[in-house]
Amino acid sequence: MLDRIGIELPIIQAPMAGVSTPSLAAAVSKAGGLGSIGVGATDASGARKMITELRSRTERAFNVNVFVHSAPEQHLEREAAWLGALAPTFMKFDAEPPSALRVIYKSFAEDEDMLRALVDLRPAVVSFHFGLPPAAQITALREAGCFLVATATSLSEAEVVKRAGIDAVVAQGYEAGGHRGTFHPDASDDCLGTLTLTRLLVRRSGLPVIAAGGIMDGQSIRAALDLGAVAAQLGTAFIACPESSADEAYREALFSPAAEHTVITRAISGRPARCLQNAFTRFAERVQLCPPDYPLTYDAGKALNAAAKAVGDGGFGAQWAGQGAPLARALPAAELVACLVREMQS
Repeated sequence: MLDRIGIELPIIQAPMAGVSTPSLAAAVSKAGGLGSIGVGATDASGARKMITELRSRTERAFNVNVFVHSAPEQHLEREAAWLGALAPTFMKFDAEPPSALRVIYKSFAEDEDMLRALVDLRPAVVSFHFGLPPAAQITALREAGCFLVATATSLSEAEVVKRAGIDAVVAQGYEAGGHRGTFHPDASDDCLGTLTLTRLLVRRSGLPVIAAGGIMDGQSIRAALDLGAVAAQLGTAFIACPESSADEAYREALFSPAAEHTVITRAISGRPARCLQNAFTRFAERVQLCPPDYPLTYDAGKALNAAAKAVGDGGFGAQWAGQGAPLARALPAAELVACLVREMQS
């Protein structure tokens, strides 16, 4: 697989929203790994700008990740209850919650403009999170020469990925930071760890497997390769790189005791996601309400974070991080990749 996409090292930088940037992805790719950017939180015009900037920084292969979530079901009573629960916290920051929740992120499955941008720009790798797009979109990307990757959190999801003709699968263990890649967020989740899921998919999926979740150093990458994975995907490990877009509050939290207490929550975005324990996760524990669907909840979450940051409170951000967060290192991306290689070889 590595030869096919033109990378030298079995190291893939995860396209974590709020972290990945063209400069970070370029630095990883130039160091011999596979850099990644996520365009699920922007439109086709924004994606074109990001891909063009990334390509101006490196001639190496890189990955572009898209979100393939289902359209949200709007339940006005549930949304009103959620906004009502948030209102006292907004008031603390002299702000008001939105009067209604918007669908702020369009699913790739419904975004023909985004498909056209990817087909035009032909990144070496395109990856899917939250599910798979229609067969016609998969065919268009394949005909454009893109190597296709999809996230799976279970064997049944990996089997769907295989039947769709995807080239490789990311085995996302429960330890992983950021959004769970489950196809159906309300379905039962077996919460398989990275070690078990990687080995299961190596044995039974029939696809090249990329291990993801809790991998922070070269020894862990080597362990994933020994399990049969072709590469390891690291997200939390790159948060503290100067090239990432993590803000100062995020970086400080990563090197605080909060790193030892990551939690899965729906409160920030509406889908299960692992993040550092912060004021937002503590709010979710107190209110015990089911938030609206993704990405409706994210509309409120982003507004609350903006209100809090305006008065110097960084505790309401989407501080995604995996269970390996206490092992984070603040190094430039190229130095971190070189360090991972040394650890792999030691």
